[in-house]
Amino acid sequence: MTGVPASAANGSSKAESSPVGPATSDGQGGARSPRGGKLAAAAVNQASVWNVANLLTMLRLVLVPGFVALMLADGGYDPAWRSLAWAAFAIAMITDLFDGHLARTYNLVTDFGKIADPIADKAIMGAALICLSALGDLPWWVTIVILGRELGITLLRFLVIRYGVIPASRGGKLKTLTQGVAVGMYVLALTGWLATLRFWVMAAAVVLTVVTGLDYVRQAIVLRRQGIAERKAALEETEA
Repeated sequence: MTGVPASAANGSSKAESSPVGPATSDGQGGARSPRGGKLAAAAVNQASVWNVANLLTMLRLVLVPGFVALMLADGGYDPAWRSLAWAAFAIAMITDLFDGHLARTYNLVTDFGKIADPIADKAIMGAALICLSALGDLPWWVTIVILGRELGITLLRFLVIRYGVIPASRGGKLKTLTQGVAVGMYVLALTGWLATLRFWVMAAAVVLTVVTGLDYVRQAIVLRRQGIAERKAALEETEA
């Protein structure tokens, strides 16, 4: 005698020999497969890339070659083609104002957007500046100063990202707006007092570009020093 009732023994043997346990992984009578959950999460993340903010960023990227083609059409001096190029440039600048706002407001921030948005911004601005300088409408040194600043600040952000993020300043936003207006005026075939006005707007854009660039360098130096000091203090506390 074992002291175990026959009914309990039979029940336990049936449970052990049953091909389907109480917690199977095939989705029938048990928990959902972990693999299926990962696939579902991946599908959601993949779908989130195709949101309105990213679509606007993609539109700006597509507009870059179209803008260049319109800008250089018929030798690059036809007022009609330049007007169409200005329209493409204006659309790109307007979408730049909305995609970041939409992404932050409606929680549409994605890794793709973080990478593609600054690339799209610099691509359309760089294409416009290079085209204008190649056509002789804008001195090359202006293009070099603006693009050099933009690329340098982008590299600087990556170098100090381990210590923190340099926030966008009001001066930087004003610089972006002034650059967009100035370049847009140069894209158009303006004459007379409007041509004079665009010269001064571009001068203001160059000044803001240099001043805000130096301010970003200052912020990066301060951020790096603070980060090093905090790490050193944390290391000393750990050792103590």
